[in-house]
Amino acid sequence: MASAKRAAAIAAAERTCPRCGAARKAGQGYCVDCGLRLPPVTGRLASLRRGWLRRVGWYPGDWIWVSLPTLLVAVAGAAVAIALTEDGGASGGTTLVAASSRLQPRGDVPQPTAGAALPSAPEPGSGTTAKEVKAQGSTPRAPNGRLTWPETTHGWTIVLISYPSTRGPAVPLATASRAAGLGLPEVGVLDSSDYSSLHPGYAIVFSGVYRSRADAEAALTSARATGFGRAYTREISR
Repeated sequence: MASAKRAAAIAAAERTCPRCGAARKAGQGYCVDCGLRLPPVTGRLASLRRGWLRRVGWYPGDWIWVSLPTLLVAVAGAAVAIALTEDGGASGGTTLVAASSRLQPRGDVPQPTAGAALPSAPEPGSGTTAKEVKAQGSTPRAPNGRLTWPETTHGWTIVLISYPSTRGPAVPLATASRAAGLGLPEVGVLDSSDYSSLHPGYAIVFSGVYRSRADAEAALTSARATGFGRAYTREISR
């Protein structure tokens, strides 16, 4: 029974669109219903996908093969740091901090002194763009649900849902308002025809403007938990 279910899962992954469930053909590049760029059904990636489904019975998405090596490196680094910390504690080592006035290098750039507060990096999923916003707060922003993608900004976002542009703007804007009301950040609608990274002809309801895919992936679970179960991350570039 389990093997039959896993075979059915493999067939579904290769014969239907992972976002809207529409049927697809083997050589089809985009879903004809929702415009999603379809995952390949041949090659190394498709083979890894089938192997995962045969063993586990479910599949998180092709992004796992990009994220997994990074996760393993992070875990290994944390293990090494813990081991070194324990080693230092056992040997009774003492950390010495030299006075900053004696170690101040020559040059015009001031160095941080002891106790000086350093700027912190933005939290993943905070919505910070790759290009810093000039004079934040100086220009009024559109209300949440009516945001437009920042001009000339190259980044990542979470695609909540896409509608064919022929249906007009009313439905996408209503969905964007609903998403904003559910608490999702930086919600708006963009025209996919204006961006080279997107399949043209769709009104895309998005949430968040992120500087990297990792930041967007960190916020993806929250977006799906609000009812947009087929939400996914996407690069946005002109």
